[in-house]
Order: sequence, then C-alpha cells, then structure tokens
Amino acid sequence: MDFEEAREKLITELKLEGIKDEKVLEAFSKIPRHFFVPKEMIKESYLNIALPIGYGQTISQPYTIAVMLEALELKKGDKVLEAGTGSGYNAALISYIIGKKGKLFTTEIVPELAEKSRKKISELGLKNVKVVVCDGSLGYNKEKPYSKIIVTAACKEVPPPLVKQLKNNGILVAPVGNLYEQEMLKVKKIGKKLDIKKLGFFVFVPLKGAYEP
Repeated sequence: MDFEEAREKLITELKLEGIKDEKVLEAFSKIPRHFFVPKEMIKESYLNIALPIGYGQTISQPYTIAVMLEALELKKGDKVLEAGTGSGYNAALISYIIGKKGKLFTTEIVPELAEKSRKKISELGLKNVKVVVCDGSLGYNKEKPYSKIIVTAACKEVPPPLVKQLKNNGILVAPVGNLYEQEMLKVKKIGKKLDIKKLGFFVFVPLKGAYEP
C-alpha cells in the first residue's frame, strides 16, 4: 500500500471539508496514522473514519481531530494537556505542531493503552510528550497551568478541574453531551469568564472517569 499517496488523498479531503490551518495539515502529512492503527486495519489507515483500537476505545476520525486541533490554535512552544491519549496519534500530531520547545502532557486511564502509546511516540522520536496514567478529566495538576487543553472523549460537562488548570487567555476544546451525541465546544478563559463557541455535533466514545457522560 502506498501510504504517502493515501495520506495526500486524506489531506485533500480535509481541505475540501474546510480545514485551513496549514500547521494542522502539515502535521497530518508528517505523522503516519498507519503506525497507530491495529495491524488488521492498516489498509483503512487513511480513510476519513474512526477505527477501533481495543479496550472500548477508537482512533478518531481524521476530520474530527483536525477540527479540534484547528480550534486549539496551537503554536510553537505551547504547553498542552490532552485528556485521553488513546492510540497516541493525536498526541503525535500535537507534538509535531508545538515543536521541540513545546510540551505535551497526555493522560490515559487504561494502563495498557498508555504503554502502547508511550512506545509508539518514543519510536517516532517525539521527545516533548509525557504519557501519564490517570483520570484525565481531573487534569494533571502537577504541571499546570496549560496554554491549551484538549479532551478527546465525550464528557457530560466541561470538567471544572481542567478549566482551573488552564492559563488566562488559554483555549480548551472538548466534546460535551450524552452517550449518543456531543457538541464540540471551544472554550477561551478570559479572567473569570468563559467565552464559549460551538463547533458542531460529533460522536465520541465516553471519557472514563469523574466526568463520564
């Protein structure tokens, strides 16, 4: 299978669906999605669909990931928290965008997934990522505050602990709703107020932990 050609087709599709952030598109061109999917599904790596990765989890649809990363407004040197490492693919994309001076702390509640992701991220030589086994809906207080926070599974509300760990003028992106449908929210923290923008409806697996829907 020609992975490079398949990846380029996916990027063209993302552009047609409205993704414009060149940093996000470049990350998709550089990070190999096939590296993060189960071997039996490798031929489907660059289809614009979610794929199961075991433990009741999925590697999200590329378009959904792109929407979230674009909304985060990631920059070189950002300090980012990700709740829900999953396959590690999203973490790898973020790692590429924020660069060597950036830092990403990504949390995973399933130890087996965390270990698999840790190995894959290491094999790609991404040294600005730390995988932590914990309930990501409670954040990772040890390294707060964060300039950007992303939640990659459905939560019943924007977890208050994550808002507390977000810097002033920082951005948080999370799918909020019930088990069957969630609305993607872009939350900007401005002093004691939250500026919330709605980015459309999506379907995610539930976030395991304190804020599970």
